Amino acid sequence: MAAEPEILDELRRLRARLPQLTGAVAAGRDGLVLAQDAPGVEPDGLSALTATTLAVAIRMTDATGRGEFRELLIRGADGYVATYAAGRHAVLTLLTEDRVNVGRLHLEGRRAGARIGELVDAHEAAHGRTAQQTAARERTAHDTAVPETARTTAPPTQDSTRPLPTRPVGARTSTDN
Repeated sequence: MAAEPEILDELRRLRARLPQLTGAVAAGRDGLVLAQDAPGVEPDGLSALTATTLAVAIRMTDATGRGEFRELLIRGADGYVATYAAGRHAVLTLLTEDRVNVGRLHLEGRRAGARIGELVDAHEAAHGRTAQQTAARERTAHDTAVPETARTTAPPTQDSTRPLPTRPVGARTSTDN
């Protein structure tokens, strides 16, 4: 992807702004790594897990009437995993130490997600990819990765053509401090 150097630059700037950040992976909704700055972490595995978690999070927000997916925060004993929508085609997953300021994490993660989303969406638009082409590519990837028995018994998945929402950089919500 031609936007990869710019995405990697954004990940590095994010690390400079958030010293407790231990890893960052920008990935497509299909689980393919776009860029990563995650020493000590297998980025392909993290990206695949992010895609799976994203599908569950989207279904959860739909089922509970909470609107479109924006972000997901998981806290473990040794830190946080935060995933943010990054435009229509990507997500940003951040790994942090436990002592991170969660408000600052959200502020920086949302901003970086919006910037990365702009880069990825512009690249997708410049290459003439339509939502239908993206959905077909995702279905093909899914069909080759899921055994036939799982395909026939699995519940319907989220419509992959629906874009992930983002807020403009600098936009504030009632949860921003």
